[in-house]
Amino acid sequence: MRDADLTALFEPRGVAVVGASTNPGKLGHAMADSLSTYSGDLRLINSRPAPGMFASIAEAADGADLDLAVMCVPAAFTADALRESADVGIRAALVCAGGFAEAGGIGLDYARAIDAAVQETGIRVLGRNTSGFFVPSSSLFASFVPGVRDFGPGAVAVVAASGGVNHVLSFLLQEHGDGVSFGVGVGAGQDVATPDVLQYLVGHAATTAVILHVETVPDGVALLDAVRDLSAVKPVVALVIGRSDVSEFASSHTGALTTSWRVARAALRQAGAVIADDEEHAVAAALALAAGRGDAAAAPGIGLITGQAGPGLIIADRLTDGGDSLPRLATKTQNALSEFLPPLTFQKNPVDTGRPSPEFGGVVAAVATDPAIDVLGIYAITEPVVDLGAAVKASGVLGRLPILLGVDGPAEAVSSARASAKAAGLGILRGPTRLAQGLAAIAEDARSARLKTDPGATPHVDPLPDLSAGSGWDEVRAKDLLDALGIATPPRRRCVDRDEARRAFHDLPGAVAVKLVDANVLHKTELGGVVLGVDSERMLERALDHLERAGAREFLVEAMAPSGLDLIVGARHDVAFGPVVMLGVGGLAAEVVADVAIRTAPLGERVGSSMIDDLATASLLRGFRGGPVADEIALGRLVARLGDLVVRGLVAEIEINPLRLTDSGMMALDAVVLPVDRK
Repeated sequence: MRDADLTALFEPRGVAVVGASTNPGKLGHAMADSLSTYSGDLRLINSRPAPGMFASIAEAADGADLDLAVMCVPAAFTADALRESADVGIRAALVCAGGFAEAGGIGLDYARAIDAAVQETGIRVLGRNTSGFFVPSSSLFASFVPGVRDFGPGAVAVVAASGGVNHVLSFLLQEHGDGVSFGVGVGAGQDVATPDVLQYLVGHAATTAVILHVETVPDGVALLDAVRDLSAVKPVVALVIGRSDVSEFASSHTGALTTSWRVARAALRQAGAVIADDEEHAVAAALALAAGRGDAAAAPGIGLITGQAGPGLIIADRLTDGGDSLPRLATKTQNALSEFLPPLTFQKNPVDTGRPSPEFGGVVAAVATDPAIDVLGIYAITEPVVDLGAAVKASGVLGRLPILLGVDGPAEAVSSARASAKAAGLGILRGPTRLAQGLAAIAEDARSARLKTDPGATPHVDPLPDLSAGSGWDEVRAKDLLDALGIATPPRRRCVDRDEARRAFHDLPGAVAVKLVDANVLHKTELGGVVLGVDSERMLERALDHLERAGAREFLVEAMAPSGLDLIVGARHDVAFGPVVMLGVGGLAAEVVADVAIRTAPLGERVGSSMIDDLATASLLRGFRGGPVADEIALGRLVARLGDLVVRGLVAEIEINPLRLTDSGMMALDAVVLPVDRK
């Protein structure tokens, strides 16, 4: 039986290197060298042992408490070595070698042999095809990459799909003046996978923040569960690779727009992770969050104090471009600041001090206690006048809210500022951009926490019409389903011939749209299957002629909707993450602009409404230039109801495009439903 506890892997009492070597060119030599500082029992094994080595695993285990076997043997011998290790009580193994399933051919057999060994013995296996892991606080460096023993202990853990990325991120943390609490390259994840490691880190005392690197997602549900559990107690920063990996187009626009990269980022954010765009961003965000998280808030207010106006503008630009709030300080706060600062400095937020002075602590206290401020950033080029860390500590506001410092200057001065900040328990980053990224990460983490604690009600509509495949899902039937869900649709008539179409034209108010009705045609406009603005009998006859030439055997005659803003909403089943929903700009622009937001389902109405904040065009839904204003909770409820259909397995996919936002509310103008394949 597989042991869920990874203590034997990451906290072993003793380590055996199987395939250790005295040849500097061999993997077994590099691994043995890295592990030479390990304080526990270290046993080196080679079938032709040099002095100080053992000839077999059984011999090495005699008189030692070995928990971990580091496999530096070829793929062909790995499964047997795993069994031998399990036979002597070793409970975990690191497999560094390649040449398994990724190589094809006989490598597939070698990979299956590992699966069998794991199944038979219960030994936990990290890898294959990884450079390993390290826990600096335990002097445990099970990695063959040069320089890993230089890593000092820190607060941030790295969990990377790639061993190389694990080391890249860890070296960056070291470069920023911080060590690493834990670093692992999961590799192929044949047994121990990323979710397992994340669950282990929930209880890892030395870790206060985690960087998660994602390349592929074999089990999205397990990954999201692990991120939810971990982010509830420690912040998680996710770096998702694969922006250019566009998944196959599905039958509807929803499938085309919901790429694996978009879905992974959105799903991880919804689960509680802060999303980073590159490795430097990931490190800045993690270091900021390791120093402190903010309280849950819908729109955290960021206060910024800067010793130099120019860098302050860079920080403010980055924050506001990302949608973060720099609220104006209260009059009372500004009055307090005027006692410390020259009158020519800007004191409304950002606060420009001109240059830090001995009164700097008073400035910090005034801004930190302003009721609109939830997070405080302080930037200065290092000067001998003020020790930022000491000034903040003296201000008396430590612990009131997250405070993050940013500095620049000579290397020696920056190093001194870092030491002072750490002594005060403050996070510190170098440069305006990194400070902006750190502050934004704290704000995003607070927004995520608020949605996790207050997701809103999850809508569930019953009874629903018969959703079995029947004669197929044409637009009329799809809109009948929307009616049952409480989603407004225009008045309409299904017409089996021209005479019925003529009667419908006279029965419906105003101009009408006349459409081809066919369950096999998902996108009617591409076939010329839609004629809009029909307001006379003559136009009607021309429209019917045109639709018959396009292949129409039935017609939909429908009242024209009022003008407004067109959106697209939909739900489908993602291969990795399960049911997902999407909201974006509608009409043809949906494919051209691709301004979309994505969430996993089931979801509450408040989480659904938060999708608006992800859109670059969010202002269009909030009355831009006198336009219609969306009822955001109602829109969130609508999206959640579509997701509920997919969650319950009632439909495979559903899309409304366009969903028109008007001054009187929302109306679905076209809909596509794909049935669940029951085969």
